[in-house]
Amino acid sequence: MDRRKLLNKQAGLSLSGLIGALAIIGVAGIFAMRMVPAYIEYSAIKSGIAQVKSNGGSIREMQQAFNRHTSINDVEAVRGQDLVFTRDGEETQISFAYEKRLPLMGNVSLLIDFAGTTDPSGVVAEADSAAP
Repeated sequence: MDRRKLLNKQAGLSLSGLIGALAIIGVAGIFAMRMVPAYIEYSAIKSGIAQVKSNGGSIREMQQAFNRHTSINDVEAVRGQDLVFTRDGEETQISFAYEKRLPLMGNVSLLIDFAGTTDPSGVVAEADSAAP
């Protein structure tokens, strides 16, 4: 008898459950549509500093090469003048850090802190606050 009741019981998703699931998927889609371009830009910046470091040159030459790289890849968050250059023995290390504010809807925004470096230790150098 119990077995027949279990077989006749319907299973599925109710209308309210479907609407709730679609709302959650919609919010996740909005976050993804806003965040993916920011991470693509971050990836372009990281590849830019790696390429500039491998080509070498003076700091000014590296800044100009980075500016060329960012203009090709449509990067607006960081320019060559924003990069922090440090010397680690004979080798020059390049670091950057920036914030990206992504408007979601109305007065709600998402703030993401990005940072990267060519230093093998992974420590991001900070810009000298005394510099203009």
